[in-house]
Amino acid sequence: MKPFLFATALALSAGSALAAATVGQPAPAFTAVDAAGKTVSLAEHRGKHVVLEWVNPGCPYVRKHYDSANMQGTQKDATAQGVVWLAVNSTAPDASDYKTPAAMAQWMQSHKAAASATLMDSDGKVGRAYGARTTPHMYIVDPAGTLVYAGAIDDKPSANVGDIAGAINHVKVALAESLAGKPVRAPSTRAYGCSVKYSSM
Repeated sequence: MKPFLFATALALSAGSALAAATVGQPAPAFTAVDAAGKTVSLAEHRGKHVVLEWVNPGCPYVRKHYDSANMQGTQKDATAQGVVWLAVNSTAPDASDYKTPAAMAQWMQSHKAAASATLMDSDGKVGRAYGARTTPHMYIVDPAGTLVYAGAIDDKPSANVGDIAGAINHVKVALAESLAGKPVRAPSTRAYGCSVKYSSM
């Protein structure tokens, strides 16, 4: 089985019990602690666009977008326009690729990430509320608190850095449309990547 198909199969299997948030409906409220120990809530950012990015440094699909600086570039483009970018790590503490808050913060810093905050969701409550299945899995919440996009970062479902150049960045497109007050033309796409390593319930 090809790597992408295997990872996708894992993701779909792991996420089959998750009730995904619905595009066009209010985004699930949450409060979480970031890697620096600060409490962050979705509600405090009402009135702004918010991007949620599920991240796990142990995933080759995540590394594809960070090693190439594609994710950081997308983060910088968004935050420069006043968008709040929250990276979310839902990896369980007993997973082999779990990082402590300090280690996660160091990894993001070493990759010059431009996320507004990196949330530690080790109990998986935020991830399960959104139905996040993969790393990366991307969501956009508009200023009214409505979920306007859910899915992949782009249309090239591979771990190959070489595919980025010719890819359509769904997050950039959806953000541009929403920031312009237009409806998002492709509000849902199929997320790809490694399965989120949730803790057992």
